[in-house]
Amino acid sequence: MCSSEIQSPLDAEAIRADFPVLGREARPGVPLVYLDNAATSQKPRPVIEAIEHFYSHYNANVHRGIHALSEEATIAYEGARDKIAAFINASSRKEVIFTRGTTEGINLVASTWGRANIGPGDVILTTQMEHHSNLVPWQLLAQEKGAELRFIPATQEGELDLSGLDDLLDGPVKIVAVMHVSNVLGTINPIKQIIDKAHQAGAVVLIDGAQSVPHMPIDVQELGMDFLAFSGHKMLGPTGIGVLYGRRELLEEMPPYMGGGDMIRRVELSHSEWNELPWKFEAGTPNIAGGIGLGVAVEYLSRIGMEKILAHEQELTAYALERLSEVPGLKVYGPPAEKKCGVASFCIEGLHPHDMAQLLDAEGVAVRAGHHCAQPLHMVLGAPATTRASFYLYNLPGEVDALIEAIYKAKARFSL
Repeated sequence: MCSSEIQSPLDAEAIRADFPVLGREARPGVPLVYLDNAATSQKPRPVIEAIEHFYSHYNANVHRGIHALSEEATIAYEGARDKIAAFINASSRKEVIFTRGTTEGINLVASTWGRANIGPGDVILTTQMEHHSNLVPWQLLAQEKGAELRFIPATQEGELDLSGLDDLLDGPVKIVAVMHVSNVLGTINPIKQIIDKAHQAGAVVLIDGAQSVPHMPIDVQELGMDFLAFSGHKMLGPTGIGVLYGRRELLEEMPPYMGGGDMIRRVELSHSEWNELPWKFEAGTPNIAGGIGLGVAVEYLSRIGMEKILAHEQELTAYALERLSEVPGLKVYGPPAEKKCGVASFCIEGLHPHDMAQLLDAEGVAVRAGHHCAQPLHMVLGAPATTRASFYLYNLPGEVDALIEAIYKAKARFSL
């Protein structure tokens, strides 16, 4: 297949015009090829302008002010919550909690729901594929409570082995915490099957949606999610803002995560009463500009269509995997393109992934190298590190060609 044969449902070339950074050079005379989207996405002009407009025209704290600026800021900030609730089809805006990102959302659940519901001998089930953010908080909770950690195994092909799921769910399993899409391999895990099995066993389910919510349609009600955590910066929004979705009945029962202003209804010297949802979990001055920017990012993605974005990425990934397979001495990890989002992780025999990433950068190609905060998965794969190219709605087939050309130049430099 050549790049001209790719049939994408998106006009990625036109979309690129909305992203100022994509028009720059990596260094003088070297065009930028940005393939590090699994780490963070670039930001379109509407998001950048919305943040600038907030700080320039109605910067004020939200909720507590009664002056015009505060009222405008509150309307915009809370309006973003409504957009996000619709984006994931939450049953109520009260189920959308603003956080700093996926990591904080998972820690919030572990620290509140986890401490209240998990005790000695209880089981926390996760997988060998997880990002450290969906592993370390459960390790800490298990150590604190005397709970047991169990793991759904990952295969050499980069998929979850669910053949023993019934046995893993046998016993006092209280929560199942699993990523929807692997940040290393792009594997789309069968979370609906896992959620249904977990519920049958009486467990609640937390989904790490950091790599899925930006790339595909998500309906929390249809999937039966109890908790879903995701980050704004991976879906065209600002850094420092994220979302925890939680079923209302679970959130109502959970104790607060942090104490302070705005999360209270009444405070006396000896005790306090908590605010209603969602503010019960949002202590202190929030990231107002971040929330507004994320709301605009959600609008931008919705206008394009999440189905189209996923189809575009899978077309591009299929092309990338085909081109990578042509390179002698190169090993690609993970399942085929139809089973993953826009990620291609690989190693070159005789060349460390960090060296590969540095050589690609010399050609203007930005990728990620390392264990990608998923050391246990790399142990399963038998690779201490990988080089990861990751794609998004604005990437082009020609950028895949640029990646391949840069890989051949790196190999030539090391006589590989």
